[in-house]
Amino acid sequence: MPNRMTDRYNVTQKYLMTRGQAINFPAEYFDTFSKLKKTDVFGVVIDIPMSSEVLTTMVCFINGAANIYFNNGGEYTGASQKYRNLVQAAHTLVANAGQLLPKCEKTKRFDLPKGRTNKIFLLTKSGVYMTELKAGLIPETEPELRSFYVLYQRVLSEIRSCQLKDEADRRNAATK
Repeated sequence: MPNRMTDRYNVTQKYLMTRGQAINFPAEYFDTFSKLKKTDVFGVVIDIPMSSEVLTTMVCFINGAANIYFNNGGEYTGASQKYRNLVQAAHTLVANAGQLLPKCEKTKRFDLPKGRTNKIFLLTKSGVYMTELKAGLIPETEPELRSFYVLYQRVLSEIRSCQLKDEADRRNAATK
């Protein structure tokens, strides 16, 4: 575990600021994209423990933007401007996130996860809603959580694919 005393991840100031900006992103930015109702989800922020030392936060918005931030201050951003598959996966995740809303609690607390628990924040005009996904199997009695999990794993997979394409492009450019 990250720290036996507190079960918390070590994080940089940059990570905390970026995560905070994502969670507090204004809905008005998307008004030209789509007319949002009070409870329409326009953004999803998911804290995903990757190991006992690495915490990742994935941020997706209704316009298809998808970025990933790491607790050590690293990030992978801007891929949505180049890769259509990522835009589609991120948009699908956010567009379907409303199905998870009834399973969430409205919150003004944005604590980092403890241990291997994923924290899911849904951003709406009426506030931020949160639920958690514990490590392990998702019960069949939680179909909304199961389908949401599949959608956000697809976004993570697309992000990884984009990273690999970018790396290949960098290598090819270096050999020319």
